[in-house]
Amino acid sequence: MNARYLGSSGLEVSALGLGCMGMSYSYGQPRDTGEMTALLRQAVERGVSFFDTAEVYGPFLNEELLGQALEPFRGRVVIATKFGFDLSPGRDPRGVTGLPGLDSRPERIRQVAEDSLRRLRVETLDLFYHHRVDPAVPIEEVAGAVGELIRQGKVRHFGLSEAGAATIRRAHAVQPVTALQSEYSLWHRAPEVEILPLLEELGIGFVPYSPLGRGFLTGALGADATFAPGDFRARLPRFAPAALAANQALVETLTRLGTQVNATPGQVALAWLLARKPWIVPIPGTTHPTRLRENLGAADLQLDAGMLGAIDEALARLDVVGARYPETLERMTGR
Repeated sequence: MNARYLGSSGLEVSALGLGCMGMSYSYGQPRDTGEMTALLRQAVERGVSFFDTAEVYGPFLNEELLGQALEPFRGRVVIATKFGFDLSPGRDPRGVTGLPGLDSRPERIRQVAEDSLRRLRVETLDLFYHHRVDPAVPIEEVAGAVGELIRQGKVRHFGLSEAGAATIRRAHAVQPVTALQSEYSLWHRAPEVEILPLLEELGIGFVPYSPLGRGFLTGALGADATFAPGDFRARLPRFAPAALAANQALVETLTRLGTQVNATPGQVALAWLLARKPWIVPIPGTTHPTRLRENLGAADLQLDAGMLGAIDEALARLDVVGARYPETLERMTGR
Protein backbone atom coordinates (compact mmCIF):
# COMPACT_ATOMS: atom_id res chain seq x y z
CA MET A 1 0.00 0.00 0.00
CA ASN A 2 1.16 3.52 -0.72
CA ALA A 3 2.26 5.65 2.21
CA ARG A 4 1.21 9.15 3.18
CA TYR A 5 2.61 11.83 5.47
CA LEU A 6 0.36 13.36 8.10
CA GLY A 7 0.81 17.02 7.27
CA SER A 8 4.31 18.44 7.46
CA SER A 9 5.28 16.46 10.55
CA GLY A 10 7.20 13.73 8.79
CA LEU A 11 5.00 11.00 10.30
CA GLU A 12 4.64 8.43 7.53
CA VAL A 13 1.76 5.94 7.62
CA SER A 14 -0.15 3.71 5.24
CA ALA A 15 -2.72 5.51 3.10
CA LEU A 16 -5.47 3.66 4.96
CA GLY A 17 -5.23 2.88 8.64
CA LEU A 18 -7.31 0.56 10.79
CA GLY A 19 -9.68 1.87 13.44
CA CYS A 20 -9.73 -0.73 16.20
CA MET A 21 -12.43 0.55 18.58
CA GLY A 22 -15.12 -1.87 17.41
CA MET A 23 -13.00 -4.85 18.35
CA SER A 24 -13.50 -4.06 22.03
CA TYR A 25 -16.04 -1.27 22.48
CA SER A 26 -19.28 0.38 21.33
CA TYR A 27 -20.52 -2.28 18.90
CA GLY A 28 -21.79 -4.90 21.31
CA GLN A 29 -19.67 -7.41 23.18
CA PRO A 30 -15.87 -7.38 22.70
CA ARG A 31 -14.80 -9.72 19.94
CA ASP A 32 -12.73 -12.87 20.44
CA THR A 33 -9.13 -11.93 21.24
CA GLY A 34 -7.66 -14.65 19.06
CA GLU A 35 -9.74 -13.68 16.06
CA MET A 36 -8.92 -10.00 16.45
CA THR A 37 -5.21 -10.76 16.87
CA ALA A 38 -5.31 -12.66 13.60
CA LEU A 39 -7.15 -9.79 11.91
CA LEU A 40 -4.65 -7.19 13.14
CA ARG A 41 -1.73 -9.26 11.90
CA GLN A 42 -3.45 -9.84 8.57
CA ALA A 43 -3.78 -6.07 8.25
CA VAL A 44 -0.02 -5.65 8.73
CA GLU A 45 0.64 -8.33 6.13
CA ARG A 46 -1.61 -6.43 3.70
CA GLY A 47 0.32 -3.21 4.13
CA VAL A 48 -1.47 -1.40 6.96
CA SER A 49 1.02 0.40 9.21
CA PHE A 50 -1.34 2.76 11.08
CA PHE A 51 -3.55 1.54 13.93
CA ASP A 52 -5.93 3.58 16.08
CA THR A 53 -6.93 2.85 19.67
CA ALA A 54 -7.65 4.65 22.97
CA GLU A 55 -7.55 3.88 26.67
CA VAL A 56 -11.33 4.33 26.88
CA TYR A 57 -11.98 1.54 24.35
CA GLY A 58 -12.91 -1.20 26.75
CA PRO A 59 -11.75 0.59 28.82
CA PHE A 60 -8.18 -0.65 28.38
CA LEU A 61 -9.09 -3.86 26.48
CA ASN A 62 -8.30 -2.42 23.08
CA GLU A 63 -4.86 -1.11 24.00
CA GLU A 64 -4.03 -4.48 25.58
CA LEU A 65 -5.20 -6.27 22.43
CA LEU A 66 -3.02 -4.11 20.17
CA GLY A 67 -0.06 -4.42 22.50
CA GLN A 68 -0.16 -8.19 22.34
CA ALA A 69 -1.09 -8.51 18.65
CA LEU A 70 1.34 -5.94 17.25
CA GLU A 71 4.34 -6.53 19.50
CA PRO A 72 6.08 -8.68 16.85
CA PHE A 73 5.85 -5.75 14.40
CA ARG A 74 7.39 -3.09 16.62
CA GLY A 75 9.17 -0.59 14.41
CA ARG A 76 6.98 -1.46 11.42
CA VAL A 77 3.72 0.02 12.68
CA VAL A 78 2.46 3.35 14.04
CA ILE A 79 -0.03 3.13 16.89
CA ALA A 80 -2.15 6.13 17.84
CA THR A 81 -3.87 6.26 21.20
CA LYS A 82 -5.80 8.88 23.17
CA PHE A 83 -6.22 10.49 26.58
CA GLY A 84 -8.74 12.81 28.14
CA PHE A 85 -11.38 10.85 30.07
CA ASP A 86 -11.90 10.12 33.75
CA LEU A 87 -11.65 6.35 34.10
CA SER A 88 -11.09 6.29 37.85
CA PRO A 89 -12.48 3.28 39.78
CA GLY A 90 -16.18 3.45 40.41
CA ARG A 91 -16.97 5.58 37.36
CA ASP A 92 -19.35 4.18 34.78
CA PRO A 93 -17.00 3.88 31.78
CA ARG A 94 -19.86 4.71 29.42
CA GLY A 95 -21.63 7.29 31.55
CA VAL A 96 -25.06 8.77 30.93
CA THR A 97 -24.00 10.21 27.57
CA GLY A 98 -22.22 7.09 26.33
CA LEU A 99 -18.82 8.41 27.40
CA PRO A 100 -17.26 9.01 30.82
CA GLY A 101 -16.46 12.44 32.18
CA LEU A 102 -13.52 14.46 30.93
CA ASP A 103 -10.18 14.76 32.71
CA SER A 104 -7.33 16.47 30.86
CA ARG A 105 -5.30 17.70 33.80
CA PRO A 106 -1.54 17.47 33.12
CA GLU A 107 -1.06 14.94 35.94
CA ARG A 108 -3.76 12.75 34.38
CA ILE A 109 -2.13 13.05 30.94
CA ARG A 110 1.20 11.91 32.35
CA GLN A 111 -0.42 8.93 34.06
CA VAL A 112 -2.31 7.89 30.93
CA ALA A 113 0.92 8.02 28.95
CA GLU A 114 2.67 5.68 31.38
CA ASP A 115 -0.27 3.27 31.42
CA SER A 116 -0.63 3.28 27.63
CA LEU A 117 3.08 2.62 27.15
CA ARG A 118 2.74 -0.45 29.35
CA ARG A 119 -0.43 -1.79 27.73
CA LEU A 120 0.84 -1.19 24.19
CA ARG A 121 4.24 -2.72 25.05
CA VAL A 122 6.18 0.14 23.49
CA GLU A 123 8.84 2.55 24.66
CA THR A 124 7.32 5.58 22.92
CA LEU A 125 3.74 6.46 21.96
CA ASP A 126 3.78 7.27 18.24
CA LEU A 127 0.75 9.61 18.24
CA PHE A 128 -1.00 10.79 21.41
CA TYR A 129 -4.39 12.40 20.77
CA HIS A 130 -6.40 14.63 23.10
CA HIS A 131 -9.64 12.65 22.79
CA ARG A 132 -12.09 15.49 23.50
CA VAL A 133 -11.52 19.12 24.42
CA ASP A 134 -11.95 19.65 28.17
CA PRO A 135 -13.48 23.06 29.01
CA ALA A 136 -12.05 22.81 32.53
CA VAL A 137 -8.42 22.70 31.35
CA PRO A 138 -6.91 25.34 29.03
CA ILE A 139 -5.72 23.73 25.83
CA GLU A 140 -2.34 25.41 26.34
CA GLU A 141 -1.85 23.32 29.48
CA VAL A 142 -2.78 20.15 27.60
CA ALA A 143 -0.39 20.95 24.75
CA GLY A 144 2.36 21.84 27.21
CA ALA A 145 1.96 18.55 29.07
CA VAL A 146 2.22 16.54 25.87
CA GLY A 147 5.17 18.68 24.75
CA GLU A 148 7.00 17.72 27.93
CA LEU A 149 6.29 14.03 27.24
CA ILE A 150 7.73 14.52 23.76
CA ARG A 151 10.89 16.06 25.19
CA GLN A 152 11.16 13.10 27.57
CA GLY A 153 10.96 10.66 24.66
CA LYS A 154 7.70 9.10 25.81
CA VAL A 155 5.61 10.53 22.94
CA ARG A 156 6.58 11.30 19.35
CA HIS A 157 3.62 13.28 18.02
CA PHE A 158 0.72 15.30 19.46
CA GLY A 159 -2.79 15.05 18.07
CA LEU A 160 -6.27 16.44 18.70
CA SER A 161 -9.66 14.83 18.20
CA GLU A 162 -12.88 16.66 17.31
CA ALA A 163 -11.36 20.04 18.21
CA GLY A 164 -12.60 23.33 16.76
CA ALA A 165 -10.52 25.77 14.73
CA ALA A 166 -9.69 28.18 17.56
CA THR A 167 -8.59 25.32 19.82
CA ILE A 168 -6.39 23.87 17.09
CA ARG A 169 -4.63 27.21 16.60
CA ARG A 170 -4.05 27.70 20.32
CA ALA A 171 -2.72 24.18 20.83
CA HIS A 172 -0.50 24.34 17.75
CA ALA A 173 1.11 27.56 19.01
CA VAL A 174 2.33 25.72 22.13
CA GLN A 175 3.13 22.28 20.72
CA PRO A 176 2.91 21.55 16.98
CA VAL A 177 -0.08 19.35 16.21
CA THR A 178 0.68 16.48 13.87
CA ALA A 179 -2.86 15.28 13.19
CA LEU A 180 -6.49 16.02 13.84
CA GLN A 181 -8.87 13.08 14.10
CA SER A 182 -12.53 13.95 13.50
CA GLU A 183 -15.50 12.41 11.80
CA TYR A 184 -15.53 12.98 8.04
CA SER A 185 -17.27 11.05 5.32
CA LEU A 186 -19.72 11.38 2.48
CA TRP A 187 -22.49 11.74 5.03
CA HIS A 188 -20.70 14.12 7.38
CA ARG A 189 -18.85 16.85 5.49
CA ALA A 190 -18.81 19.63 8.10
CA PRO A 191 -14.95 19.70 8.32
CA GLU A 192 -14.79 21.05 4.77
CA VAL A 193 -16.07 24.47 5.82
CA GLU A 194 -13.40 25.58 8.27
CA ILE A 195 -11.25 22.68 9.45
CA LEU A 196 -9.68 21.42 6.21
CA PRO A 197 -8.47 24.89 5.11
CA LEU A 198 -6.98 25.46 8.57
CA LEU A 199 -5.17 22.11 8.58
CA GLU A 200 -3.70 22.85 5.16
CA GLU A 201 -2.55 26.27 6.37
CA LEU A 202 -0.86 24.86 9.47
CA GLY A 203 0.53 21.67 7.90
CA ILE A 204 -1.55 19.32 10.05
CA GLY A 205 -2.66 15.91 8.82
CA PHE A 206 -6.27 14.76 8.97
CA VAL A 207 -7.44 11.33 10.12
CA PRO A 208 -11.16 10.81 9.42
CA TYR A 209 -12.84 8.38 11.77
CA SER A 210 -16.08 6.64 10.78
CA PRO A 211 -15.20 7.19 7.10
CA LEU A 212 -17.82 4.58 6.22
CA GLY A 213 -20.54 6.14 8.34
CA ARG A 214 -20.26 3.46 11.06
CA GLY A 215 -20.91 0.81 8.43
CA PHE A 216 -23.85 2.49 6.74
CA LEU A 217 -22.00 3.54 3.59
CA THR A 218 -20.99 -0.06 2.88
CA GLY A 219 -24.61 -0.97 2.17
CA ALA A 220 -24.63 -3.50 5.00
CA LEU A 221 -27.40 -1.73 6.94
CA GLY A 222 -30.78 -1.79 5.30
CA ALA A 223 -33.87 0.16 6.28
CA ASP A 224 -34.88 -2.63 8.68
CA ALA A 225 -31.48 -2.98 10.39
CA THR A 226 -31.46 -3.72 14.12
CA PHE A 227 -28.62 -3.47 16.61
CA ALA A 228 -27.36 -5.83 19.27
CA PRO A 229 -27.41 -4.85 22.95
CA GLY A 230 -24.48 -2.56 23.65
CA ASP A 231 -24.26 -1.28 20.06
CA PHE A 232 -24.17 2.49 20.48
CA ARG A 233 -25.58 3.09 17.00
CA ALA A 234 -29.01 2.27 18.45
CA ARG A 235 -28.78 5.59 20.33
CA LEU A 236 -27.75 7.74 17.36
CA PRO A 237 -30.48 9.73 15.56
CA ARG A 238 -29.01 8.88 12.16
CA PHE A 239 -29.65 5.19 12.82
CA ALA A 240 -33.27 5.53 13.90
CA PRO A 241 -35.62 3.54 11.63
CA ALA A 242 -36.98 6.55 9.74
CA ALA A 243 -33.49 7.92 9.13
CA LEU A 244 -32.15 4.53 8.01
CA ALA A 245 -34.96 4.29 5.49
CA ALA A 246 -34.52 7.83 4.18
CA ASN A 247 -30.74 7.54 3.89
CA GLN A 248 -30.85 4.41 1.73
CA ALA A 249 -30.87 6.78 -1.25
CA LEU A 250 -27.28 7.71 -0.42
CA VAL A 251 -26.10 4.10 -0.50
CA GLU A 252 -28.07 3.44 -3.68
CA THR A 253 -26.29 6.37 -5.31
CA LEU A 254 -22.86 5.12 -4.25
CA THR A 255 -23.73 1.62 -5.44
CA ARG A 256 -24.79 2.92 -8.85
CA LEU A 257 -21.65 5.02 -9.24
CA GLY A 258 -19.49 2.17 -7.99
CA THR A 259 -20.62 -0.11 -10.81
CA GLN A 260 -18.98 2.32 -13.23
CA VAL A 261 -15.56 1.72 -11.66
CA ASN A 262 -16.07 -1.90 -10.55
CA ALA A 263 -16.11 -0.95 -6.88
CA THR A 264 -18.36 -1.39 -3.87
CA PRO A 265 -20.10 1.61 -2.29
CA GLY A 266 -17.72 1.44 0.66
CA GLN A 267 -14.70 1.50 -1.64
CA VAL A 268 -16.09 4.55 -3.44
CA ALA A 269 -16.60 6.31 -0.10
CA LEU A 270 -13.00 5.63 0.99
CA ALA A 271 -11.47 6.47 -2.39
CA TRP A 272 -13.38 9.76 -2.37
CA LEU A 273 -11.75 10.68 0.94
CA LEU A 274 -8.30 9.69 -0.29
CA ALA A 275 -8.79 11.93 -3.32
CA ARG A 276 -9.63 14.98 -1.23
CA LYS A 277 -6.11 15.73 0.05
CA PRO A 278 -2.80 13.81 0.07
CA TRP A 279 -2.53 14.33 3.84
CA ILE A 280 -5.87 12.67 4.65
CA VAL A 281 -5.60 9.13 6.09
CA PRO A 282 -8.97 7.45 6.80
CA ILE A 283 -9.17 4.76 9.47
CA PRO A 284 -12.10 2.46 8.64
CA GLY A 285 -12.76 -0.10 11.32
CA THR A 286 -13.84 -3.70 10.93
CA THR A 287 -13.87 -7.03 12.72
CA HIS A 288 -14.23 -9.14 9.58
CA PRO A 289 -11.39 -10.30 7.27
CA THR A 290 -13.56 -10.01 4.17
CA ARG A 291 -14.43 -6.41 4.98
CA LEU A 292 -10.77 -5.66 5.70
CA ARG A 293 -9.82 -6.87 2.22
CA GLU A 294 -12.63 -4.85 0.67
CA ASN A 295 -11.67 -1.67 2.52
CA LEU A 296 -8.00 -1.95 1.63
CA GLY A 297 -8.94 -2.36 -2.01
CA ALA A 298 -10.02 1.28 -1.96
CA ALA A 299 -6.37 2.32 -1.72
CA ASP A 300 -5.94 1.15 -5.33
CA LEU A 301 -9.10 2.82 -6.61
CA GLN A 302 -8.31 6.02 -8.48
CA LEU A 303 -11.34 8.23 -9.00
CA ASP A 304 -10.83 10.64 -11.88
CA ALA A 305 -12.12 14.20 -11.97
CA GLY A 306 -15.23 13.13 -13.84
CA MET A 307 -16.19 10.54 -11.25
CA LEU A 308 -15.44 12.88 -8.35
CA GLY A 309 -17.64 15.50 -9.95
CA ALA A 310 -20.41 12.96 -10.50
CA ILE A 311 -20.28 11.95 -6.84
CA ASP A 312 -20.49 15.53 -5.63
CA GLU A 313 -23.27 16.37 -8.08
CA ALA A 314 -25.33 13.31 -7.14
CA LEU A 315 -24.93 13.80 -3.39
CA ALA A 316 -25.76 17.52 -3.61
CA ARG A 317 -29.28 16.44 -4.53
CA LEU A 318 -29.63 14.30 -1.40
CA ASP A 319 -30.28 15.36 2.18
CA VAL A 320 -28.83 13.23 4.96
CA VAL A 321 -31.54 12.61 7.55
CA GLY A 322 -30.79 12.56 11.27
CA ALA A 323 -28.12 14.12 13.48
CA ARG A 324 -24.87 12.20 13.83
CA TYR A 325 -24.95 12.36 17.65
CA PRO A 326 -27.51 13.07 20.37
CA GLU A 327 -27.18 16.63 21.60
CA THR A 328 -25.26 15.58 24.73
CA LEU A 329 -22.48 14.03 22.64
CA GLU A 330 -22.50 16.69 19.93
CA ARG A 331 -21.75 19.31 22.59
CA MET A 332 -18.44 17.51 23.22
CA THR A 333 -17.23 18.12 19.66
CA GLY A 334 -16.00 21.16 17.75
CA ARG A 335 -14.88 23.07 20.83
